[in-house]
Amino acid sequence: MKIKNIEKAAERIRKAAKNKEQIIIFADSDLDGTASATILKETIDNLLGRNHLKTAVFFPKRKEEGYGLNDKALDVIISQFKKGGLLITLDCGITNFEEVKKAGKNGFTVIIVDHHQPIGGLPEADIIVDPKQQEETRVFKEYANAGITFKLAEEILKEEMPSLLRESFLELTALATISDMMIETEENKEFIIQGLATIENSERPAFKALFSFLSPDDFNSKRDWISKVNSALNSSKMDGHIMAVYSFLIESDLEKAKGMARELLEESDQKHREISVLVDEITRKSLNGSLIFEGSPDWNIEYLGAVASRLCNRFEKPVFLHQKYEEFSRGTVRVPKGKDAVKAMESCKELLRTFGGHPPAAGFTVENKNIEKFKKCLLDYFDGVK
Repeated sequence: MKIKNIEKAAERIRKAAKNKEQIIIFADSDLDGTASATILKETIDNLLGRNHLKTAVFFPKRKEEGYGLNDKALDVIISQFKKGGLLITLDCGITNFEEVKKAGKNGFTVIIVDHHQPIGGLPEADIIVDPKQQEETRVFKEYANAGITFKLAEEILKEEMPSLLRESFLELTALATISDMMIETEENKEFIIQGLATIENSERPAFKALFSFLSPDDFNSKRDWISKVNSALNSSKMDGHIMAVYSFLIESDLEKAKGMARELLEESDQKHREISVLVDEITRKSLNGSLIFEGSPDWNIEYLGAVASRLCNRFEKPVFLHQKYEEFSRGTVRVPKGKDAVKAMESCKELLRTFGGHPPAAGFTVENKNIEKFKKCLLDYFDGVK
């Protein structure tokens, strides 16, 4: 059984490529989103040729704009593509009601490809591919977004997908599935097995370059090695609305890729040092109660996911961390197995600007005047579901 609307999405993308329509790929800026953008961009390249100018890629600036499709980034797209086009969101979009409506009003056909849980209905997109939408009858729904995008790529190219391209896409899908902490069962398990089977001998120049510095022989296990690889590929460095990791993954020149790989590894080492400092700082605070809820204007939102994961694993409590700005705070959430971050925040939704994600890992934006109310609401929720 195919994912709902995946055939419609594939047909619409093939049509756009055939008619040389402007295609805009907008993906979230974590590894899952970056891998998804790489898979879809290279799929369209396979249809149109690598040097075509009709496909643009954008990522949100998380520090300035937040997660996913947002008004500021959308304004840039609208100003750049005044005639509209086909806007495809990857790893975001399912909770962006106003932004999707605005894109439609400005001449864009919108396809949402997402794996997050819809909240309060569905946006007014032309096509929605999300296994978690209510009408979806498919049994397995827990894909990383890269897994859905891989299946979309298969649907677009069908038997015309070269075997080496398929291998390369599976390598990206395996890394993204592990990085996004998706359950490793059913198709996800197959993606990981197949992707990791070929990745050491990958034909992708980016991986060849990265592995020249990061050999699996230097690690106790393949999973330890993959964890280090994923850490390097979760870089937050950007050039405008383009992720440095995306530029790295699509780089075709091996020597250029080696220079980029060196920079990513240096950034990863620095990030790990700063994460360790933050973990120690928060650990020194009083951690009584049923959850950890902390924030500071000095913290970097891009590091807080990793910090929250470590604290959640260590203390086996829900962790809500946020970076404070002048009027609002932007945060990230990790919760232990058996608890649901999205349901917790849904119980407090009247206090939040935005929220969304997966049961184990999610994010939120809250006005500073509501922070203490939000904390109390969460305490009431988690004390009630013990």
